[in-house]
Amino acid sequence: MSEKSVAIITGASRGLGLALTKAFAAAGWRVVVDGRDAGLLDAAVADLDGVTAVPGDVTQPGHQAELVRAATALGTVRLLVNNAGILGPSPQPPVAAYPADALRQVLEANLLAPWTLTQLALPALRTNGGAVVNVTSDAAVEPYVGWGAYGAAKAALEHASAILAAEEPAVRVWWVDPGDLRTRMHQEAFPDEDISDRPLPESVAPAFVRLVERRPASGRYRAAELSEVPA
Repeated sequence: MSEKSVAIITGASRGLGLALTKAFAAAGWRVVVDGRDAGLLDAAVADLDGVTAVPGDVTQPGHQAELVRAATALGTVRLLVNNAGILGPSPQPPVAAYPADALRQVLEANLLAPWTLTQLALPALRTNGGAVVNVTSDAAVEPYVGWGAYGAAKAALEHASAILAAEEPAVRVWWVDPGDLRTRMHQEAFPDEDISDRPLPESVAPAFVRLVERRPASGRYRAAELSEVPA
């Protein structure tokens, strides 16, 4: 991988986004990352070589444009990882009682933001034979009680990913379920449970790097299965 290949990874202040940032930087990528809390983001990536922090809210069009500009200035944009997202209220209410305003926020963060950021990055990704990774969840395909808004948003993102893959043959599009991980979002989903038995995000980050390096067909993948992706 050329040292001037650039990846954009959203939601990199902590959790899976930060683990992915570390993994891709270690693999020789230049990485542009974002997060809503500027102080937290800067502290998280301060010691990482080749990582550029662009704090901001990924749902905002101006910030999305800033991310793409920053990545383009660094080199050849070959990867967009749409990782940023929100769970919604915790504990999660049932569909019958889900607040409409919270539903809009969940859909905007988990569906609309990756959709519109992808639109901005697509010209570069087409030209450079790049790829889009949309981080999804088993909640997109399983009807978990209380996961109505988040699951619906991720299900929509998965279907949009499949359509994007059909429409953009020059770009690889992968939607990846990382599995249950020991993250703050997962703890918020189960506020009264001990989730210390879940694996850390760092355990699955190498699988994402492997996926991008091997470039299999566009489609849905589970991180646990990516060791089986053919070279």
